[in-house]
Amino acid sequence: MTGGPVLAVDQGTSGTKALVLCPERGVLGSGTAPVRPRYLPGGLVEVDPRELYDSVVDAGRAALADAGVPVAAVGLANQGETVLAWDPATGGPLTDALVWQDRRATGICAELAPHAEELRRLTGLPVDPYFAAPKMAWIRRHATGAGAVTTSDAWLVHRLTGAFATDAATAGRTGLLDLDTAAWSRTALDLYGLGDEPLPRVVDCDEPVGTTSAFGPPLPLTGLLVDQQAALLAQSADDPAAAKCTYGTGAFLLAQTGSGSSRAASGLVSCVAWRLGGRVTHCLDGQVYTVASAVRWLTDLGVIGGAGELDAVGGAVPDSGGVTFVPAFAGLAAPWWRGDVRGSLTGLGLDTGPGHLVRALCEGIAAQVVELASAAAADRGAPLTSLRADGGLTRSALLMQTQADLLQRPVEVSALPDATALGVGAAARLGRFPGLALREAVPEWKPSVVYEPRISADEAGTRLARFRAEVAALLERPGAETDGGGAGTEAGAGTGAGVGTGAGAGTGGGAGGE
Repeated sequence: MTGGPVLAVDQGTSGTKALVLCPERGVLGSGTAPVRPRYLPGGLVEVDPRELYDSVVDAGRAALADAGVPVAAVGLANQGETVLAWDPATGGPLTDALVWQDRRATGICAELAPHAEELRRLTGLPVDPYFAAPKMAWIRRHATGAGAVTTSDAWLVHRLTGAFATDAATAGRTGLLDLDTAAWSRTALDLYGLGDEPLPRVVDCDEPVGTTSAFGPPLPLTGLLVDQQAALLAQSADDPAAAKCTYGTGAFLLAQTGSGSSRAASGLVSCVAWRLGGRVTHCLDGQVYTVASAVRWLTDLGVIGGAGELDAVGGAVPDSGGVTFVPAFAGLAAPWWRGDVRGSLTGLGLDTGPGHLVRALCEGIAAQVVELASAAAADRGAPLTSLRADGGLTRSALLMQTQADLLQRPVEVSALPDATALGVGAAARLGRFPGLALREAVPEWKPSVVYEPRISADEAGTRLARFRAEVAALLERPGAETDGGGAGTEAGAGTGAGVGTGAGAGTGGGAGGE
C-alpha cells in the first residue's frame, strides 16, 4: 500500500508551488502563485505575510483543480528562517515577515559574539542574521512586543488549521533548538532575550497537526518540513550518502549524517534533517546566499534577458576571459560566515563581453558550492561520490557543466525540478498512512542528465585558486565589517515594522529563484 494522492505545497521566497502527487502516476496537477519580497537598502528583505498565505491557498487550489481528483492529505514546506509577529487570537500578522535573506539583526548578532561558541554547541548553528532567532529578537526589540513571534510556517499552520506547531527540522533552523534533544533550549532562548515567548509545539515531520478547509474539502495536514530538508529527503532516501544541492534564489547543499548529532568542524551547519515517526536524522547544511538573485542582477543590468539566456550568451565564448566573479551580494555564508562583505568582479578588460561575465558568474556560484562540498566531505570523513542537483537553475547546462568541472565529480540533475514538493509530499503520505515504509513514500529518484567533468583536475584547481584568492582579498578588506547589510540597519527600525507598507516595492535585485 502506497496511499492515495496528496497535495504538496512548497511555500518559497519568490512564489509558492503546489503539486498533486500520486504514488503510481506521479504529478497529476500543479499550481503556482507569486510572492513579491521587497529588497530595501541596508540588506533588508521583507514581505507582506498575507501574500504568503494567499499564495499557499491559490497554488493549492489551482493544483487540485488541475488534477481533478480527491487527495488524502496535505503537506506544507516552508522557507525555514523567515519570521514574523502575529496575533494568536485573530491570526492576523502584526509585522511584515522578515525574509531569510534579511540582515537587519546584524547588531544583535554582534552583541551575542561572546556566546557564539556556546550557542553553536547547543544548537549546531552559528550566530548569524540568516537564522530565525536574531530576527525574532530584532522584532521584539524594535517592532512589537505583542502576540507571538515565530517562523512563517507556524503562522501558516495556525491560519490553515488553528494549531500552534512547527516541525523539528524548521525549529532546528531558528537557533533556539537543542540539537541533542530536538527540544527548545532554555539557555538559547534566554541569551536571545526570548525566554518568555509563547513557543509552538515541536512535532514530527509526519505528524498530523489538524484539518484545513482552505483548499476546498476538509483535508488533514499531515506533513511539515523545511524546504531544503524536504529536497534532501526526496533525493537521498535511497542513498543516505548522497549530497544534494538546490539551485534557486540561493544554493543549498545538504548531506545526511545519520542519527548522531555531532557538530560540524568545517564551517557548515549541523541541524535536524527530519524527525519521522519519532526518529531524528541529522544533516550538514551549507548555503550560498545569492544564485538566481545574482542572475537577476545581470538581467537588470541588461547583460542577459533572463536565466534562459545563460547558456546562449555564456556559450558564445570559450571561458571567462580572466574575469573572476565573487557574487557575494548579500555576504558570504558557509563556510566563511561573513555577511558583512560584498561581492567583487575583477579581471575586466576592454575585451570583456557579456559572455565572459556570464561564465564568471557560473564559476563564482559553482566555486562556492565546491567549498561547501569540500567542507561536507571533511566533516563526514569521505569525499562526495556525486552531487544530486535540483531547482530552477539546473535548466542551465552551462552552470551544471561548470559545477561538474570545478567539483571534479558527476552532477546528477533531478528528473523533476520540484524536489522540495516531492519530499514534503512523502512526509504527508507517511503521516496519513502510518504503515508505509520510507522508500514506499518517496518517489524513486532518477537523474534526467548526468554532467561529467570535462576539464582536468589541474585546470579546476587553477580556477578555484583564483576564486579563493579573490575571496581572501574580500575577507581582508579594511572596514568590511561596517559595509552594506551590517552596521546601521538597526537605526532604521521603523522600516517594514508594519504590515504591507509597500516601501521600496520592486526595488533591489529581485527574488529570481524557485
